[in-house]
Amino acid sequence: MSNIHRIKSGDTLSHLAQRYNTSVSALMKANPQIKNADLIYAGKSLNIPGSKDTFESGSAGRAGGATGGGGTSGGAQDVQGPSSSGPGVRGPKGSPFEIASQHLGKNAGSLKLEKNGVGADMEDWVPNNVNCANFVSAVLEQSGQISDSQHDNSVMGLMAKLDRDPNFKRIDLKDAKPGDVVSMKTNGGQHVVMFAGWKDGKPTFIGSNNVNSDGSQRVTISSMNYPIMAVHQYRG
Repeated sequence: MSNIHRIKSGDTLSHLAQRYNTSVSALMKANPQIKNADLIYAGKSLNIPGSKDTFESGSAGRAGGATGGGGTSGGAQDVQGPSSSGPGVRGPKGSPFEIASQHLGKNAGSLKLEKNGVGADMEDWVPNNVNCANFVSAVLEQSGQISDSQHDNSVMGLMAKLDRDPNFKRIDLKDAKPGDVVSMKTNGGQHVVMFAGWKDGKPTFIGSNNVNSDGSQRVTISSMNYPIMAVHQYRG
């Protein structure tokens, strides 16, 4: 998750880091145009990387107040699905679910430094605990479902771009196929993953998740219990 802050007179990086629960070093990495931490200019835009994607395990308590794409609402595990979801929707260059699955178990911090494939399409500056949209965007790029210009490191930004793309349609979670993009409302923000199929009638998801002991992310498949904001399926 990342946000944009319009710098105001009197703002400092240390003050903004405290305000947004991040660090000065993370702000510097997110804004390579800043060469001096003590020198920022009012009126300029600042990328705010955030502190974490606020992903918790599937047993986490459900956040409230969100409704899903196509009318889905409530926690993801509230949805009863079929015993099988069938094959995923492919892009011109391949299946996003199969591409994502090739990276299971990899830490986001090492994956984004790889020189080809998904790692090459991930942006290196994104902190290791907020790579969910960075990872999903890169997977969609590798499958040919989105272009490089549609890559977005924020959940809300990626969701908005998919809404504007005529090749994507919002659907109900019960109709999801492996590789569909699932945006969720978490206790402290948002999280984005891809649908990974049904297990015992419950949805599972693959993505870059905050599961490491230090709060950083690793590519895993898990159930989740957060309200769904949107499910996007490629129809190109």
